Amino acid sequence: MVNHVERFAPGPTGLLHLGHAFSALTAYDAARKAGGRFLLRMEDIDTTRARAEYEDAIFRDLAWLGIEWETPVLRQSDRFDAYRAAIDDLDRRGLIYPCFCSRKEINAALSAPHDTGAEGGPDGPAYPGACRLMPRDPSKLSHRPYAMRLDMGKAIASLGGAGIVKKLSFKETGKGPRGETKKINLDPGYLIELCGDIVISRKENPSSYHLSVVLDDAFQQITHVTRGQDLFSATSIHRLLQALLGRPTPVYRHHRLITDEDGKRLAKRDDARSLEALREQGATPQDVRKILGLGA
Repeated sequence: MVNHVERFAPGPTGLLHLGHAFSALTAYDAARKAGGRFLLRMEDIDTTRARAEYEDAIFRDLAWLGIEWETPVLRQSDRFDAYRAAIDDLDRRGLIYPCFCSRKEINAALSAPHDTGAEGGPDGPAYPGACRLMPRDPSKLSHRPYAMRLDMGKAIASLGGAGIVKKLSFKETGKGPRGETKKINLDPGYLIELCGDIVISRKENPSSYHLSVVLDDAFQQITHVTRGQDLFSATSIHRLLQALLGRPTPVYRHHRLITDEDGKRLAKRDDARSLEALREQGATPQDVRKILGLGA
C-alpha cells in the first residue's frame, strides 16, 4: 500500500504561472522522493469560466516541466452527485440553511455602523447571518436562486461542542521549530467569529471550494496536500468538514507564495508571466526550477 499520495488541482480558467509550477513541482518531487503517487485533478466546478483550451494548456505545461501523472484525470464536473449527496446529509442533520443574500446585501450589512471591521477568515469577513434564523419557505426555494451555508455554531455543537472541537487537529509539514511536522489544533472562536457560516454550495454551482476539496481529496485517497500559504487559513474549515462528513485528514504543506518583482502574488490574468510565455521566450524546465529555487 502506498502511504504517500500527492495531488495538483488547478482550475482550467486561465494559463498556469510560476506559482502553479512551484506547487506542482513541490508536490511531484515529494511524491517521487517518498516512492508515492502523484495525481492530477481539474477543479472545473465553475463551469461558466472553465475552458477546454485551458485544460489542454495545463497538460502541455505540466508535461513540459517533466511532471507525470496518473490517468484518468479526475474532474469536479463529474462529481456533482457526490457533492449533492454530502449536502443532503448535512441538510438532514440540520447543519446548513439556504441563503438568498446577494453580495451587495452582504457587503451593505458588513459596512453598517455596528460592524466591527473587515477582518475575517479565508473568504473575507464572516457572513452576518441574515438568513440563519429565517423559516424555510418552499416557495422561495423553488423560485429564487440561493446558496447553502453551514451553520458554524450548530456544526461545532454537533461534534460535541467547543471543548471537543479544540481537540481536533491537523499536521502541518515545516511548521515546527526545525522545520518538522507540527500538530495544529482547531480554534472554535476563529471558526465562529472569523470564518462564520461558510458557503457550502453556491447559487450558480452545486458545491463550493471548501466542500469539494474535502470530498475530492478523500475520494482520491490523498495523504499529503501541497498548496500555497494563502490557503492555510482555510485548513481549519476543511478539518471541521472532514470531521462532520467522516473523511480522513491528510498531512498539509502550505508553501511560500511566488510573487512578482513588486511583491504581488501572481495571477492567471497576467498571461505575460505564464509558463506558456516563458516557454515561447526560450526558457527551459531547468530554468524554471532555478527561478523557483528548486533542485533538478
